Amino acid sequence: MTARRKRQALATLCVTMFMAMLDNVIVNIALPRIGRDLDAGISGLQWVAEGYSLVYAALLLTGGTLGDRYGRTRVFRLGLALFTLGSAAAALAGGTGALVAARMLQGVGAALLTPGSLAILREVFTDERERARAIGLWSGVSALGLSIGPVVGGPMVDAFGWASVFWINVPVGAVGLLLAHRVLPEIAPRARRIDLPGLLLSAGGLGALVYALVEGPGRGWTDARVLGCGAAAAVLLALFAAVELRSAEPMVELRLFRDRVLAGALLSGLTVSFGMFGAMFFLPLMLQGVMHWTPTDAGYAGLPLSGVIMFAAPLSGRLATRYGVRPPLVLGIALCAAGLGGLSLYPAHAHYWSYAWTLVLLGFGMGLTFTPVSIAVLGRVAPAQTGMASATINTLRELGGVLGIAVLGAVLTARLTGSLTTALHRLGLPADGAAHAVATLTGRATATATPAPAPVRAAVDASFVDALHLALRCGSATLAVTAALVAVLLRPAPAATPARAPVLTGAA
Repeated sequence: MTARRKRQALATLCVTMFMAMLDNVIVNIALPRIGRDLDAGISGLQWVAEGYSLVYAALLLTGGTLGDRYGRTRVFRLGLALFTLGSAAAALAGGTGALVAARMLQGVGAALLTPGSLAILREVFTDERERARAIGLWSGVSALGLSIGPVVGGPMVDAFGWASVFWINVPVGAVGLLLAHRVLPEIAPRARRIDLPGLLLSAGGLGALVYALVEGPGRGWTDARVLGCGAAAAVLLALFAAVELRSAEPMVELRLFRDRVLAGALLSGLTVSFGMFGAMFFLPLMLQGVMHWTPTDAGYAGLPLSGVIMFAAPLSGRLATRYGVRPPLVLGIALCAAGLGGLSLYPAHAHYWSYAWTLVLLGFGMGLTFTPVSIAVLGRVAPAQTGMASATINTLRELGGVLGIAVLGAVLTARLTGSLTTALHRLGLPADGAAHAVATLTGRATATATPAPAPVRAAVDASFVDALHLALRCGSATLAVTAALVAVLLRPAPAATPARAPVLTGAA
């Protein structure tokens, strides 16, 4: 393949992945307008946001398997077509049910195209140095899509309405499909039996787990439906593990996780998503709910983070090639921990430029981690396993984000309820008002038409900031522990120990 053709293939993969990652977060900023125009209840809005993540996480492993069986490029194109079709259906949706269904179709498309994207990248760039640079750019564009969503989403909603955040995908998807047919190489399918039991158990188990995590904060962790889904997820995923260990051609070769490099890399992807996306999910609530910023201004606040990611992701590929994946990965996780911890030190009305340095740290840390994870995992698996490996990386990242929102959200809600109840008691107001104030602030209840008295509003704002600080510190602590653990797992083998072929390559 010529150098020009390689650049065209890389551009096609980057643009389509940017679109898929952007859609993962851009919808959140449009939810208030969607609720108003479609007269959607709070539970309906929750599913507009989370229906995509539910299907995406549940089917990612399946997408990797289907790509191996029927051809990675073919399945990639199918996923891109479904994602584009789902975007058009979402933009045209006239009701909440139709919108949720369209979002789930988008999730199916993303689950099919995401594993194939990284697998095709490996086929196009056979030289290790070229591949590291390409993965760095690919990872940076993917991460940028996740971080820039609010930046572009706010102005679009203000200017063109909520449907514009879906319409933007349609021309991009159409151009991507045309390019995919012209520049992407055809990768022959591998004769592989479809692991139907594993497919059904993984999709059912991951779907039940994500459902429980999404609904838990709203319904309560002791709700019968949440507990039932949690129990079903545990049973189905345990059965999935048992089936995969016995299968001759498993969807995920669980024995390969004995490799400490692979375990450390995948743990990094999981926990970075846990801390970063969990914490960043709640920051717009402070900017818009406490500081009263417009959606556009709140989106622009993330520009330092977005810009640094674009610089750091390609840099991390070069660092990983020269020094190995351990230094940039550990440094990136540590910078994310420091950024979240630093952000928790500032009060609600601190001047933006006084804490902008924390956003730079967060962007640099995220940019450094995305590429080494992909390089480390792809460097430990055989070419026939790249679809499975890519799907595993993205599944754990998606689950990490859902876990972060659920766990850090539970921490925030518990601290907020306690602090606000105490504050209302000091003001001589009934404590039962705390529950409604918490639900309003976290988006699970509609605000009353009568504005709250100034002392009550001040108590709500102060309690929310205090709770957000605790959630940020919990995310920071999780990342700090992970950085230390990953430094141990990825340490070089002793020089006196004879080199042994990585177990993941299938070498004897």
